Amino acid sequence: MDELNKLELNELAIDSLRVSAKWSTFLSIIGFIGIGFMLIAALFIGTAFSAMSGQSELQGMQTMNPMAGVLKFMPLLYVLIAVIYFFPVYYLFKYASGMKKALNFRNSEMVAESLVYLKSHHKFLGIMTIVMISLYIVIIIGAMIFAATMASSMM
Repeated sequence: MDELNKLELNELAIDSLRVSAKWSTFLSIIGFIGIGFMLIAALFIGTAFSAMSGQSELQGMQTMNPMAGVLKFMPLLYVLIAVIYFFPVYYLFKYASGMKKALNFRNSEMVAESLVYLKSHHKFLGIMTIVMISLYIVIIIGAMIFAATMASSMM
């Protein structure tokens, strides 16, 4: 019965997985570099904004800037986005490195293990897509309510 349920890959499938692993390695390395740039940007933005706020306080400009509160959280936002972005890039990297090893050793258990990482990558991106679409819908509804409230208060 095990022979009936056994799945074997032909050379086209193996070659496709090999090419997929190479491109996934490339994309994951670019992703890690992008995460590094985001963290560096968070550092520079945090330093620049704190220097600007310190300079304006020294000059006695105590004017209320409505964006000042938001600007304080920009570095934190960049770090948060980098942390969120890390997981799909990590899963993609694990898939790529595992698949390369699996194909070199012709080991089906290693193929299965690396495909689990690819599944996790796609699952994470799918969940994030649902979250972002939901967030966009809430923002659009909120903007419509805000616009309607502002229009009705002007009449």
